[in-house]
Amino acid sequence: MAAMSTLAILEFPDPRLRTRAAPVTVFDAALKQFVADMFETMYAANGVGLAATQVDVHRQVLVIDMSEGRNQPLVLINAGIVEKDGAQVYQEGCLSFPGLYADVTRALKVKVKAQDTDGREFLYEAEGPLAVAVQHEMDHLAGKVFVDYLSPLKRSMLLKRLEKQRKQAASA
Repeated sequence: MAAMSTLAILEFPDPRLRTRAAPVTVFDAALKQFVADMFETMYAANGVGLAATQVDVHRQVLVIDMSEGRNQPLVLINAGIVEKDGAQVYQEGCLSFPGLYADVTRALKVKVKAQDTDGREFLYEAEGPLAVAVQHEMDHLAGKVFVDYLSPLKRSMLLKRLEKQRKQAASA
């Protein structure tokens, strides 16, 4: 097993975050390595989810682990939502928007058809915060980011805050 490595996470407003990911067609050792690197990157950044788009790989791969012990890794490849139900408002953050959080309304439950790293198809059902994470990461693969759901006013306020944080970090 090759050593895992952390990948660089793209930050908004990097235009590459708007790229639509292509389906994964080859399920090989390189894909498994990439998934391992994505988990390593996500854990290192204290994230709960990461989409391939965020590390500048434009393939339909996402990883999630919302468990306390960081021991419930979920990999969804070529995921598509087959059923949605209900609505919830959840305060979302994103590794591509460090330190920013905003309330977003999404489906309460989702049923997703996806593939694993061997290419096997499976159905996955998520509810609550986990359903939020699945929808959030799937959006990334479609070139969407969570601030797209906000009103123009809220969005501009958040992005101003992001800009300010960056300036402070740069001068620190």
